[in-house]
Amino acid sequence: MKIVIAPDSFKGTISSMEFCAIVEQSILKSLPDTQVVRIPIADGGEGMVDAYLQSNGGDKVSLEVTGPNFAKVCASYGILPDQTTAVIEMAEASGLMLASQPMDPMNATSYGTGELIMDAVNRGCRKVILGIGGSATMDGGAGMAGAMGIRFMDKDGKEVPLTPRGLESLSSIDANGIPNELGETEFLIASDVQNVLCGEHGAANVFGKQKGADGGQIVQIDHVLGKLAHIICEKTGNDLAQVLGTGAAGGLALPLLAFFGAQLESGIDLMLDTAGFEQKLEGADMVITGEGMLDGQSLKGKAVIGIARRAKKCGVPVVAFVGDIGKSYERAYGEGVTAIFSTNKAAVPFEVARLSSREDLRLLAESLFAFYKIGRN
Repeated sequence: MKIVIAPDSFKGTISSMEFCAIVEQSILKSLPDTQVVRIPIADGGEGMVDAYLQSNGGDKVSLEVTGPNFAKVCASYGILPDQTTAVIEMAEASGLMLASQPMDPMNATSYGTGELIMDAVNRGCRKVILGIGGSATMDGGAGMAGAMGIRFMDKDGKEVPLTPRGLESLSSIDANGIPNELGETEFLIASDVQNVLCGEHGAANVFGKQKGADGGQIVQIDHVLGKLAHIICEKTGNDLAQVLGTGAAGGLALPLLAFFGAQLESGIDLMLDTAGFEQKLEGADMVITGEGMLDGQSLKGKAVIGIARRAKKCGVPVVAFVGDIGKSYERAYGEGVTAIFSTNKAAVPFEVARLSSREDLRLLAESLFAFYKIGRN
């Protein structure tokens, strides 16, 4: 028997690698002769670098970069075995967990993410897979672009601070300082967010509050992002303000699309392609997947559904272990999920449930495979 374990993390509780270890142990307790294949998954958010390195091999690189509030932070990224592909999480340099308290989104920068990219390119990487989940910044990617050689200037030709506050004075952009190596680099942006840059469904209005912006700041940031997109359009001819996905991570994709030919990709599809999911699925009897919440929103590109859709094409049943089940979760059955089980034993708040999350997962997995053993016998 062969079982593939391919989960996303349970945000704030169980990493994808911990999930794999717990479930594998539970499988082997009842079915000791089972071949278990681990494929820890991340769709662009936390744990993405570790998931790629676990699935594909490679090395982790650590360095000091500029955090979202300009303090120096230690951040890491991965280089895959081909030595030319870098996997970077922007949250490592510009994430919510690094933001000062109280959060100050008007003065936050994504500069450190650009420093990670430049370090990878200077080491010879010519393909960058950039996960943009968990950001603390809403600077339209200007900070990142500044570290990559682009200058943002006011009407007097002076460089502006690379924050939403600084960009209020933006008048022009100079892209002549982009290193040649970046022109040779392929950029793939891993995201599951489909929001546009500006307006009611844009970055500021949808995500501003979680990054610490109040009502007035949300209006300011939305205006700044619109202004940035307009100036970029004048410079490049690329009108990107209403392109789906540009609203993710405070507009981080904007300069990557405009100046570096980046592609916005489904985070889960990128992960599965790089991990060789279909090849590892050959001969499998079952896939065990999971994530913290499964509901109707999961169909927009979350890990469980991305895995289920591919497994369905190969005729392999999929069992999902999830922390919680939300509205319209049953739609997952039509996408290839065979069975869904919640690890929660009782309806309790997240802060309570998280304390026993690992034990709850273990008990659920052990029960399922003990029952499965009975069926086989």
